[in-house]
Amino acid sequence: MDKQREYYDVVIIGGGSAGLTAGIYCARAELKTLIIEKGLIGGLATSTSEIENYPGFPDSISGPDLMNLFHKQAKKFGVHFKNTDVKSVNLTDDIKTVETFRNIYEAEAVIIATGGKPRLTGAVNEEKFLYGKGISFCATYDAAANKDKTVMIVGNGDSAIEEGIFLTKFAKKVIVSVTRDTGNMRCHPAARKAALKNEKMEFIWNTKVHSFESEGELLEKVTLINTKTKDLIPFDIDTCFLFIGYNPDTELFKNQIDMNSDGYIITNEKMETNIKGVYCAGDVRDKPLRQVSTAVGDGAVAGYCAEKYISENKN
Repeated sequence: MDKQREYYDVVIIGGGSAGLTAGIYCARAELKTLIIEKGLIGGLATSTSEIENYPGFPDSISGPDLMNLFHKQAKKFGVHFKNTDVKSVNLTDDIKTVETFRNIYEAEAVIIATGGKPRLTGAVNEEKFLYGKGISFCATYDAAANKDKTVMIVGNGDSAIEEGIFLTKFAKKVIVSVTRDTGNMRCHPAARKAALKNEKMEFIWNTKVHSFESEGELLEKVTLINTKTKDLIPFDIDTCFLFIGYNPDTELFKNQIDMNSDGYIITNEKMETNIKGVYCAGDVRDKPLRQVSTAVGDGAVAGYCAEKYISENKN
């Protein structure tokens, strides 16, 4: 099948908050702009029931509602959208190509905003309680909703322990499932010391999640399994926070784009990758904080710099 070729000034791969922001900046600069998104427009933010720390919304806003506003604004400025999966890319030539099942899109600049997904435990019933039904991946977003409740943290790295300490400002109890022996955690020693001293935190050592359970739609219980004795230990839980890693969606770009050892794309402060005309924004980028607000900042810079790159090339 001969694929149809279409030309755009900029092709953005990924329609989350970073991609949408980049699209707004590019289209407003009168560039012909395409966003390709294989899933829901808005990305991971659409699975967040309440966002309380995004500036401009003092009464909070749901993830889907915020992303709908981003989407509406992008369409207002003329961004084109294709809901499909990208099969391959060639980013090294002056004119980049992005290939889908039916089309080959050519562009002078490409912005990578593919994001990624938090790792899951693989425990029984896990899929039932994702997306606002009891399993969360961000304490910053969901802490306030758990005021005076009992929550669980799964993980023992810096993010897990630091977010657990943060949750103690809201929850009445924070139970932490740790796969290691008593007192042994992967986090920074200072964080470990502070967590072990925190009276609201209870550590369950040598455990991992066996199952997530409920008689209704919302999570009610998490059962841990002791990895040594195989004993099952049930806990009544309002929310379970998973901090066991994150998988960036960068498989498409291997052998073309420079990445760190975890697969995150390396950029400079202009969101430039190692290839001229190729930019990266959002959670897929190597950076210390992954939030809607930081993705928006990345997207704005990437869109602005892509426009400057195209303008300079034309001159």
